[in-house]
Amino acid sequence: MSALLELKNIKKHFPLKSEKLFTKEKPLLKAVDGISLSVRSGETLGLVGESGCGKSTAGRMALKLLEPTEGEIWFKGENITNYRGEQLRKLRREMQIIFQDPYASLNPRKTIEQTLAEPLKIFGMPKGQVTQRIDYLLDVVGLSSYHKQRYPHEFSGGQRQRIGIARALALEPELVICDEPVSALDVSIQAQVINLMEELQAEFNLTYIFIAHDLSVVHHISDRVAVMYLGKIVELGDAGEVYSNPKHPYTQALLSAVPETNPHREKERIILKGDLPSPANPPAGCKFHTRCPFAEDICRVQEPELKLVSTGGQMAACHFAKEVVTEGNFT
Repeated sequence: MSALLELKNIKKHFPLKSEKLFTKEKPLLKAVDGISLSVRSGETLGLVGESGCGKSTAGRMALKLLEPTEGEIWFKGENITNYRGEQLRKLRREMQIIFQDPYASLNPRKTIEQTLAEPLKIFGMPKGQVTQRIDYLLDVVGLSSYHKQRYPHEFSGGQRQRIGIARALALEPELVICDEPVSALDVSIQAQVINLMEELQAEFNLTYIFIAHDLSVVHHISDRVAVMYLGKIVELGDAGEVYSNPKHPYTQALLSAVPETNPHREKERIILKGDLPSPANPPAGCKFHTRCPFAEDICRVQEPELKLVSTGGQMAACHFAKEVVTEGNFT
């Protein structure tokens, strides 16, 4: 499969107010600090990590909703990093986003028909076809055409997210960024929405970047998984391989926290010591060394590269990835 989207060493640093009055150096919050990713056409890439690790920022940079501080963004073989104006507007047809909060992402003053019609009218769809397209979109996400005259407050959370998915598909995009699309929903509704997204992916040949902190959901829907920690990717590989044989200590700790569904099976929980460092003042060397049970002197001074650690293509940014022994089964 060819690469649909490539992020090349992208960074996003937000300036902070300095506590010092007379200084030229401005403190920076390093939300994303140099990550490289390629997303293949038709696949689902899961992007996971703790809150504040930079995964949503990375997703929004991929869509050009945020401008990168450094690095390049390539889409379908073209460098779109400096796209502006009309170039960027045309690109919006092919790249869309499903937001996390189905309550906040819909305009409460517009009916569902008005919400879904807006992108269609902006891109010049004839008026006669707009109604047909809206009815079709509602049908594919499991809603009825009579719903289009209602307002967002008349729907449940799961129904609102279905409307958000319909809006994202309105212009027939190739890439959809799913920014924690089920985290605000009940567990039973989560399963319905995830199954719907898988069906739509198969029907419309969609490519997903699925951002989440729920590792069970990511394992279910993803082909490959990238694990982020403090603005960096620390592990990347096939979902089955990462979940069954994690090479990075941080990934191991995350997977050990996933609830065990088998009551007769015990799993050792890995408890990380210390707090998550601030992205405004990240530690030197490996950013994870302050909480890592395997840290050595080299980890405190030298930042590890994301390198190949298995024949299956799994990559990890750890000096001791091959020496770290995985205890237990995380699948």
